[in-house]
Amino acid sequence: MTAPTSVQLAIAAGSLIGLGVALLTWRLVPAQPDLRDALERLSPEHARRHASAPVAGEPTQRLGAWGLRVLPPAVWGRAPTAELAILRKPVTRFYGEKVSFALLGLVIPPVLTVLFTIFGANLPLPVPLAGSVVLAGVLFMVPDYNARDDAKRARAEFSRALGAYIDLVALERHNGSGPRQAMEAAAAVGDSWVFARLSEELARTRWSGLTPWESLRALGAELGLPELDDLADIMRLSGEEGAQVYASLRARSAGMRAAMLNHEKAKANEVAERMTIPMSLLGVIFLAILVTPALLRVMAGTP
Repeated sequence: MTAPTSVQLAIAAGSLIGLGVALLTWRLVPAQPDLRDALERLSPEHARRHASAPVAGEPTQRLGAWGLRVLPPAVWGRAPTAELAILRKPVTRFYGEKVSFALLGLVIPPVLTVLFTIFGANLPLPVPLAGSVVLAGVLFMVPDYNARDDAKRARAEFSRALGAYIDLVALERHNGSGPRQAMEAAAAVGDSWVFARLSEELARTRWSGLTPWESLRALGAELGLPELDDLADIMRLSGEEGAQVYASLRARSAGMRAAMLNHEKAKANEVAERMTIPMSLLGVIFLAILVTPALLRVMAGTP
């Protein structure tokens, strides 16, 4: 068998690069919302299981479902269910992203090896094989990090919006609205995804048989938001025992704002402390510049 020529290697490398660009472009194109998935999220029997709903037509979800069928369970590890729930990302899509990243990691080292071969740098075969395995393993864990990082930001945003929502509920109760009416009217005021999520959960309680505070408690457990438990306890006292909860709601919202303010101050202090490190290094470099000429003269004068 004759060795491949430079033209053949260039064609193969160009084909692989074009395939990689096409796959990345296909991955970055926004997916169309699926009507079936949206209707299933609104049904009460699937309210807590939307992450495991049947796979829709999205290619990433189909790839994740294929991986679940083919690969052993030990490969996946523990899925970040609470993080996926707050992001409203199905488990199949999450697993599909892991498989896509792993396949991308497997392809990159051979492509680079072909390019190096074209330019005359012949790498031994174990190098691209080991690089593919290592890079695929690293990229396989990237969706886990992305999900946790995105969920952390989503929880912070949820907490900020929840403080405003509690104030609105307190005002509605102060104006004479009932517990359910106050919670629903307050949720209808905002147009952010947090208010939309609360409004959706409260709307389900009208036909699911749950009280609004029970639904909020379940939502807090699903998303990992203990702040919703506090709101649920306060509204339960108002709904079941007729307690006056205006002062309690305002105190809870004030406590949440104080906690968020303290957290932001702590972050600012950490940033300020980190800023002292470059300044200290600049001071050391400046002193070194001043001292170096004198040291050189002393050393030059020594025998």
